[in-house]
Amino acid sequence: MFRIGDFSQLGRVSIRTLRLYDEMGLLKPAQIDKFTGYRYYSLDQLPRLNRILALKDLGLSLDQIGDLLKRDLPAEQLRGMLMLKQAEIEQQLQAMQTQMRRVAARLNQIEREGQPPQYEVVIKSVEAQTIAACRRVVPDLSEMQAYRCEMYETLYRGLAAAHIEIRDPELAIYYNDEYVEHDIDMELGTPIERQAAAAGEQPESIEVRELPAVETMASVIHKGDIWDVSQAMVALYSWLGSHGYASNGPYRELHLFWRELEIETEQFRNVAVEVQIPIVPLAAPP
Repeated sequence: MFRIGDFSQLGRVSIRTLRLYDEMGLLKPAQIDKFTGYRYYSLDQLPRLNRILALKDLGLSLDQIGDLLKRDLPAEQLRGMLMLKQAEIEQQLQAMQTQMRRVAARLNQIEREGQPPQYEVVIKSVEAQTIAACRRVVPDLSEMQAYRCEMYETLYRGLAAAHIEIRDPELAIYYNDEYVEHDIDMELGTPIERQAAAAGEQPESIEVRELPAVETMASVIHKGDIWDVSQAMVALYSWLGSHGYASNGPYRELHLFWRELEIETEQFRNVAVEVQIPIVPLAAPP
């Protein structure tokens, strides 16, 4: 048997909370000394306390918890409920981390106002190439990482099954005409040999196509944290506006010397990314 203070330490819950659970009939002491009024608990009561605390973490009220306990909630059902809650919290954390990175990037942009450009914009022509790619519409920015992982896995698994050799660099193409955080139209791909694509069967869920040549492409190279690539985008679009150009098609993101599924999380802080935008001279306003 445990005195209430010791049971409090064992269950990682305050004495005040144990007394509240007693008053509400959620967890009665195993024994109460009729002379001293001391509450005593048994080790067999710890699983019930754990269930109460787990259900409380799920956001249920104490009255709702009492109703569930009366039904003798099976451990398997509780485990499933907790796993769903865990997934929900992980998704919220990921969304918050994404928001924090956006805030940091915006702060960096503000701090660099009035400073010399940190990126050199290069104008070049880009030849046509054969690519294998997956294209999806990402419902929300918070789901971007999960979608990218699934798309690249589908891409490389299909190419491996078809015995098609991949070439560098891995790329991403974004088709929205404006900045969006919902319904992001994205294509992820990799160059492949034209002869291999013609000779083999096209892998399922993958499109093998010709990525067209671009006569006039504006380009910058970002080196550093992948989450700071937005600074390269800002530099590139700033250059377009100040030099009399406008974008003329979806922009491309090229992963130079690395592939997204092949590097560890910490390595995303030190990558090389080329951002390319097709451009045309900006028509004079009326």
